[in-house]
Amino acid sequence: MTEETLTIRQMCDAFDVTPRTLRFYEAKELLFPIRDGQKRLFTRRDRARLKLILRGKRFGFSLEEIRQLLNLYDVGDQQKTQFERTYEIAQGHLSNMERQREELDEAIADLKAQLKWGERMLASFDTNKAAE
Repeated sequence: MTEETLTIRQMCDAFDVTPRTLRFYEAKELLFPIRDGQKRLFTRRDRARLKLILRGKRFGFSLEEIRQLLNLYDVGDQQKTQFERTYEIAQGHLSNMERQREELDEAIADLKAQLKWGERMLASFDTNKAAE
């Protein structure tokens, strides 16, 4: 092993993922570690790709979207196509996330109102019970 490569354990420690996760990404052709017998050695490129995979997942990108975007790296236009497509997809995800947040804010407000009503109802039960 050189400084240029990391073992699966080192990758797991560095990125807080499981070996199963790394093998899954390899099976989905998102990572391409060097095979040395049973050992997997991850290159700088694998590390960069994993960083982008994890960021994409955090932003709601599907693994297929991530795979397609990563594959655009080699188009040969200094990643212009990759950046443009990533930007388009990210705009769509941001719109969806903002819509979901609005829906969640409404649901929270409704639930708070229901809880206040519930508090009043419980208080009225206590008042009625004390009057008896």
